[in-house]
Amino acid sequence: MTRQPQKTDGKPATSSSPRRRAREFVLQGLYQWQVSGNDEAAVEAHIRDSEGFDQADREFFAGLLRGVLAQRSMLEGQLQDCLDRPFAELSPIEACVLLAGAFELSSHPQTPYRVIINESIELAKGYGGTDGHKYVNGVLDKLAVRLRPAEVAAKRAARDKER
Repeated sequence: MTRQPQKTDGKPATSSSPRRRAREFVLQGLYQWQVSGNDEAAVEAHIRDSEGFDQADREFFAGLLRGVLAQRSMLEGQLQDCLDRPFAELSPIEACVLLAGAFELSSHPQTPYRVIINESIELAKGYGGTDGHKYVNGVLDKLAVRLRPAEVAAKRAARDKER
């Protein structure tokens, strides 16, 4: 999984924020963990040796990767209520993006839910299937309503007021 994310003009995205880079490495780590079955320490060590890791927010990476792996069962349960099929039937990339997004929604209240969803969409666009980002968007939107009802309601009220 070394594919570079693409900008909308088809050229590789060259400058990403340290948090975005961390999310990309978390996705790679989750994918590696899911496909290889390696333990958390081996996956984390391998990712830390990856080219470009020095540009990532290391603390954010470690917290996100470790948090998702520690809470995977709970996160899958939260997500399952928002899915139209069993979690096990999701593509590996979309499953990993959704797990990371769900963890951030539940564990990082300081990050606006729209930022988390948009970052997840960008990961799905860059690494997933053709329309996987649309699915990720729909699932995380539903989950945000459950996990952050006040924030979602305030955002919708502000948007409606602008109209």
